[in-house]
Amino acid sequence: MPDANSATSIPNSGQSSNTVEGDPGHAKSATEGGALWCYFLSKAIPHHDELPDSMNVQDWMTKDISKLSAEDQQAWCKAQFEELEALKKRNVYELADLPPGRKAIKNHWVFNLKSDGRKKARLVAKGFSQIEGLWKIEGLDVKSTFLYGTLDEELYMEQPQGFKVLGNKHKVLRLKKAIYGLKQAARAWWHELDRSLKALNFSCLYADAGIFVAKHYDRTMVIILACVDDIILTGPNTAQVASKKKLFMDKWECRDLGKCREFLHMRIEYQGGKTYLDQVPYLEKILKCFGMADAKAAQTPLPTSYKPEPFDGTAMAALRSQYQSVIGSLLYLMLGTHLDLAFAVTQMAKFAHNPSEEHLLKTRHILRYLASMHKYALVYDGRSDAGLYAYCDSSYGDDRSDADCRHRSMQGYYFSLANASVKWHSKTQTLISMSSTMAEYIVLSDCARDCAWYKILFGELGKPMPYIPIYGDSHGAIFNAQNPVTQKGIKHIEICYHYI
Repeated sequence: MPDANSATSIPNSGQSSNTVEGDPGHAKSATEGGALWCYFLSKAIPHHDELPDSMNVQDWMTKDISKLSAEDQQAWCKAQFEELEALKKRNVYELADLPPGRKAIKNHWVFNLKSDGRKKARLVAKGFSQIEGLWKIEGLDVKSTFLYGTLDEELYMEQPQGFKVLGNKHKVLRLKKAIYGLKQAARAWWHELDRSLKALNFSCLYADAGIFVAKHYDRTMVIILACVDDIILTGPNTAQVASKKKLFMDKWECRDLGKCREFLHMRIEYQGGKTYLDQVPYLEKILKCFGMADAKAAQTPLPTSYKPEPFDGTAMAALRSQYQSVIGSLLYLMLGTHLDLAFAVTQMAKFAHNPSEEHLLKTRHILRYLASMHKYALVYDGRSDAGLYAYCDSSYGDDRSDADCRHRSMQGYYFSLANASVKWHSKTQTLISMSSTMAEYIVLSDCARDCAWYKILFGELGKPMPYIPIYGDSHGAIFNAQNPVTQKGIKHIEICYHYI
């Protein structure tokens, strides 16, 4: 990098004498005394409202770079120059005259800040999204799913009331296929689905029985995600996805949903290389249902330092029914997109069998919190190049919901991929921790087991991961995980937790 008194032109690699368009070119002003003016101008109050958000570098545009200090502009300009040089070195482009009647594709810069502080710039053609252009995502809805399943055993059912066959009212119906309401229905449907997909050269993953993969000779693949009757097909090759989709629809009667915009009542939107996942319509529905649409906003899911305790009395039936309805609705949100509710909802769900008025009041506090942020969504940024990371933490002996033992610890962890959460977990630990280090060590171990599952999953999807970083804040737990030697201070911990 040049010093403060030198010219700010981009250093040339020596392979090209071309001048980069947009070069600040302050050499003249520096030699004529203009450098001092530049210094004072950099200290002035900017004309724009505020500097670009440093937490969202991927959303910056070239005009945002121009708002930075001269030193930062120089660094980002260097990153852009390095990107162009890399493209030229790989013979990605060459200068040419635009032929008559042809239209040139526009482009824009995508900026990124690496974990080690390095600035990265990437040139992207406009109109060619890095996610949507590579992975086609199609949705299907299989009609009358459970009616396809073949039963392995003999089952008989009474004739429906009011529709008994005259002269044969004493007879029953022998079920040859599964029917809604049977415990075997879901399993029977899955077996039928598995058999049909095998015929289409799909194989079920070991890590997840609901994911099927068909690999092709060119090493590309089509992935099917099945959750009962909701089906998603995706893959990097558009033609292959369309072909498998047609074959699937030839086998099963489906409703073609086209580009996947909704899955399990979660909305999916695609914009600028990012995928947005939310449950806004359902959230607005439950807020209206419980009369909380215009409620005063709360800043946290539960009041600060609130510790729920069991109710000594007996809950009224109406109160219990209302409480369970609220908890059920919140659980659906928590399992879908709202990891911020994981601790609060799992805590309050413990009292669903016998809630008090205070418990109901606290669940309404959770609804007030949701009312203040019901437009929020999980945003997966495909341009971020952010891999899979795990974060875990625990409290120590502060769970008072158990009447017999008031010293259990709470734990939680979540996984982040493409800068958004993909899995989260919060629960009371089953063991009584003898120290804060033990509590942290247990959650570290539980998190590590999910890391092992993710390694298996991504390995089967052709994206092997040598390791997955786990972040924790307990030096004692980290030390014990990195030094698997039974020491005096940890020899009482269950052997099953020495997994990390």
